[in-house]
Amino acid sequence: MFTTFRGGQAGPWRIILNSAVKGEGLAAVPALAVTQSPTIALPLLPSTTSWRMAGVASHVRYVEKAEKEQLAEKQAPLGRKEATSAALIPIRKSAAWWALSQDERREILEAKSHHISSSLKYLPQVARQLYHCRDLGEPFDFITWFEYAPEHAPQFEELVATLRGTEEWTFVEREVDVRLQLAE
Repeated sequence: MFTTFRGGQAGPWRIILNSAVKGEGLAAVPALAVTQSPTIALPLLPSTTSWRMAGVASHVRYVEKAEKEQLAEKQAPLGRKEATSAALIPIRKSAAWWALSQDERREILEAKSHHISSSLKYLPQVARQLYHCRDLGEPFDFITWFEYAPEHAPQFEELVATLRGTEEWTFVEREVDVRLQLAE
């Protein structure tokens, strides 16, 4: 199942911030639509969509069994009624990252950067889904979607700051931070 994110003039999510963190940003638009389908959804009308990206939610990677169990136990589902704030953070990592072996990437991701263990403390307040898009020919390697209640925004900001302060983040060559509110 593909998930397609369309930035444009229409959609249930209102974009309140669109910031290039590293590298090229995305065109400023007022709304975001998210579609799940068996194929990558094309823009409805070119005049209503400025950018589109797609990814696939896959099995959890770079985790050991105990970590996978902890994530499953604590992770909240997407679409919770109270989670009216969201963040769309697409990321592309450098060629140096992809030149590493899987065990070397795991070493940087968890042993050095504590990506999984430090993220656990923000669950279940912040729900997240990682979409893989590197093998789809998309401009990003990953699209991360986060949902949280407005009162959990400080925890989300802390999570993002923690992850951006790690050795793993030094391999990021492009990142965009798009913050959203569910339209009423």
